Amino acid sequence: MSGARRDGSLDRKRDGGIMAKTAVSLQDVCVWTSERKVLIEDVTWTVRPGERWVVIGPNGAGKTTLMSVVGGDRFPSSGEAMVLGERFGKTDMRALRARIGRVDPNQRMLDWVNAEEAVLTGLKNQVWPKWDEWTPDDHTRARELLDLVGCADFAEQEIKLLSQGERQRIRIARALIADPALMLLDEPTTGLDFPGREALLATIDDLTATHPDLPMVIVSHHLEELPSSITHVMLMKDARVLGQGLAAEMLTSDWISACFGFPIEVQAFNGRWSARAAAGWTASVKRHVSSVVDLHAVDPYPDSE
Repeated sequence: MSGARRDGSLDRKRDGGIMAKTAVSLQDVCVWTSERKVLIEDVTWTVRPGERWVVIGPNGAGKTTLMSVVGGDRFPSSGEAMVLGERFGKTDMRALRARIGRVDPNQRMLDWVNAEEAVLTGLKNQVWPKWDEWTPDDHTRARELLDLVGCADFAEQEIKLLSQGERQRIRIARALIADPALMLLDEPTTGLDFPGREALLATIDDLTATHPDLPMVIVSHHLEELPSSITHVMLMKDARVLGQGLAAEMLTSDWISACFGFPIEVQAFNGRWSARAAAGWTASVKRHVSSVVDLHAVDPYPDSE
């Protein structure tokens, strides 16, 4: 296909320029601290409407820093960043952040408000309710979104009475009520039991039908916690992009082993994935798996010249 990269992550116009309609465009982005500690290095990445990316990597790989840049909370130390058509350094970052929906298990919701009120606080991304500012249409929309995430029966229940899984689905509804142009989900299944996890993943999958053009980025450590609707994967290791591309191409034993640094067996079944240590491996056995995927021979940004 003309203009398509091997990893499927970045298309170009015939004139050589990156397509204008992108949700996220990072070019050679680096972030370091005042002590010059590198947090992420040379990240080039494009997310387009309708794509659902998962960023995977071990602790310390740079996932949180990457999300802070994409979410407009941090400027790159070098390189260029553009999110939702707005170039960092030349736009109102507060206005940009208002266009981004976020779901985070640590996101604060007052435990004495009910589920509908919690969703409505997402209109202006506030913690405290603004009852006098909400219109009848706002309330209708909040209830529609609660129904969308399977929480319609909890509309009048206080947050403190709901399970962690139910709260997470309410956070998704809260993020959607402001009609975001980009959704960021940071380890959304953290702390959930099995039924709660599966209900949350089903909710995320349902957004493919109700919000087909909404681009999404999910951060996760575990393949079992990935929704079946993901389209692309970025693997990070040691502050750099190890590889990126279509989910089916990246979620393999070779790639995941190279990412986490020990032999891992990955299995796919009905659009979901699972991972386990390879048979015979123990933590006391020192095996270098970088040779599984020849990292020197693999370009994480193919055809980007």
